[in-house]
Amino acid sequence: MKHGKVVVVTGASGGVGRATARAFAERGARVALLARGREGLAAAADEVQRAGGEALVVSVDMSDAKAVDDAAQQVVDAFGHIDVWVNNAFTGVFAPFTEITPDEFRRVTEVTYLGYVFGSRAALHHMLPRDRGTIVQVGSALAYRGIPLQSAYCGAKHAIQGFNESLRCELLHSGTGVRTTMVQMPGLNTPQFDWVLNRMPGKARPVAPVYQPEVAARAVVHAASHARRREYWVGGSTAATLIANAVAPGVLDRYLARTNFEAQQEEGKHGGPGNLWAPMDGPHGRDFGAHGRFDEEAVSRSPQDWLSRNRGRMLMAAAAGGLGAAVTAGLRRRG
Repeated sequence: MKHGKVVVVTGASGGVGRATARAFAERGARVALLARGREGLAAAADEVQRAGGEALVVSVDMSDAKAVDDAAQQVVDAFGHIDVWVNNAFTGVFAPFTEITPDEFRRVTEVTYLGYVFGSRAALHHMLPRDRGTIVQVGSALAYRGIPLQSAYCGAKHAIQGFNESLRCELLHSGTGVRTTMVQMPGLNTPQFDWVLNRMPGKARPVAPVYQPEVAARAVVHAASHARRREYWVGGSTAATLIANAVAPGVLDRYLARTNFEAQQEEGKHGGPGNLWAPMDGPHGRDFGAHGRFDEEAVSRSPQDWLSRNRGRMLMAAAAGGLGAAVTAGLRRRG
């Protein structure tokens, strides 16, 4: 029997992780699903199997380095090796910085940043001896551009960006066949906005435009097979944000201060501890799936994502077009 790639997806019980696990399964992968919950993991495993893949469920808190190492070993014991490791698990708090407690800030950092560090370390332990494998870091436009009300999450994403660049340089220096790449995401229609701890007056929402998680999943799958590229941007809003931040960060500071408090919330109340300390799909929870409550406005295609994934082809076409124009002009001059 021919087996597909062995793929580990963290944060696989919902949102981008859930959509990514399904996308790999559609390509015949054996998918290890890592998350804290129960209901979401069981449903994700069923989706993987129905999509044509093979599923392994591993319940783990990514902030626990020993538990992450043990989870990686479980995957290797079951499937023999690891081809792709997707770091995606996170948590967050929607609140002004002064309203986030030290323990809450620490928890977001441990899950969202150190979870990626521990996941990468566990993956490398099994990939480096084989001299092949790919680590995909699921990032965000917020890895470069901080916004109000998400200081803990933005800080963690910035840290991941710096960590991944350092790791990439070390891997290139060593000459290994192991690769790491990062995919920067836009606002997505996932359940996270009903999961995170929220102290804003209204219900949390992504900054428009909103994309379906399948857009993110396609980008992750592509990045896993094209990991020589250091980074991918998903969505026109991500590209616009990162370019604006590089060109005029001070102007963007003022624009976000004026607009992003309202842009990240809508009418309604959202209380409770969220999934900061315990999963929302635990013994007394439910499966939330990949999509959030924004299906009516979310788009399922991103022209910018296609352009990003086909950048080399577009540059070759542009070069060929330029060469053709030059030849035509030369022939005209000679005529």
